[in-house]
Amino acid sequence: MILVTGGAGFIGGNFVLDWLAASDEPVLNLDKLTYAGNLQTLTALEHDARHVFVRGDIGDTALVPQLLARYRPRAVINFAAESHVDRSIHGPSDFIQTNIVGTFNLLESVRGHWSALPDDERAAFRFVHVSTDEVYGSLAPDDAPFRETNPHAPNSPYSASKAASDHLVRAWHHTYGLPVLTTNCSNNYGPYHFPEKLIPLVILNALAGKPLPVYGDGQQVRDWLYVKDHCAAIRCVLGAGQVGQTYNVGGWNEKPNLDVVHTICRILDELRPRADGQPYASQITFVTDRPGHDRRYAIDATRLADELGWKPEETFDSGIRKTVTWYLDNEAWVSNVTSGAYRDWIAQQYER
Repeated sequence: MILVTGGAGFIGGNFVLDWLAASDEPVLNLDKLTYAGNLQTLTALEHDARHVFVRGDIGDTALVPQLLARYRPRAVINFAAESHVDRSIHGPSDFIQTNIVGTFNLLESVRGHWSALPDDERAAFRFVHVSTDEVYGSLAPDDAPFRETNPHAPNSPYSASKAASDHLVRAWHHTYGLPVLTTNCSNNYGPYHFPEKLIPLVILNALAGKPLPVYGDGQQVRDWLYVKDHCAAIRCVLGAGQVGQTYNVGGWNEKPNLDVVHTICRILDELRPRADGQPYASQITFVTDRPGHDRRYAIDATRLADELGWKPEETFDSGIRKTVTWYLDNEAWVSNVTSGAYRDWIAQQYER
């Protein structure tokens, strides 16, 4: 069995679904079910005995050791995190508590469990920490993409909290010998993405006839990674990664935000035209840029390709079409997540 934390969120939920589609090894899924955690993502596993769901916090120093002792997972894959930059600017406290204190408590719980294992189980055990490229800071237009050797230089409360968690994981390996692996990924997109992030927000606002908010001039560049490709990379790292190593995971797809929005609009024009015949791009609205907005992220995933043979299967064009189509075909899931609390947040953030 493996333990997946944050397995009802966007990336974690996709990972659990993909894992059980490809393997019969059970998953113990620990998720706090904050606003972005959604059990409806895992509806297909509702009666699957291979999936054991527990609602709880990675920082719970009573619950986590109990789960580790009872289920004895051979690995922990830590997705649990507060992850939205805008939310971190308005309320950083939750990010400090979950991403730093929560990671510390999880590491300590796992260290206690790992230390007591028989020698063969201790040698085989792994802790995979899933992190972000935002810990590296911002790139100039002509800078080389981030490599694993780039120093951490975070610029938002969110990225600072994730950078701190990366350092904790590294320290627990070098000080205590905990067998850890860290991944730093670029911007994910795909099915089950909570619609406060750019791509699902644009899709749903377009269909609802609302403005499509674009920060500043829309020329912030991101490297876009289809979530299923990211899940495959994590499986590779878990299976064959070098203990103590960091692996960058990127899609090799640098795109300005405004280009991403226009691409979504063109696909919607084709698949779900507006009743009035006007293009969805007419709904694009530029809003005041957020504080400290990083200009460019880009990932060099050469290490992952050279050492473990991973590379993304989806291009941006194929992945974004699959994503738009998924949202068009899954209106029930969308309706479930766009509840009152989410609408209040969108109104506060973008419609002022």
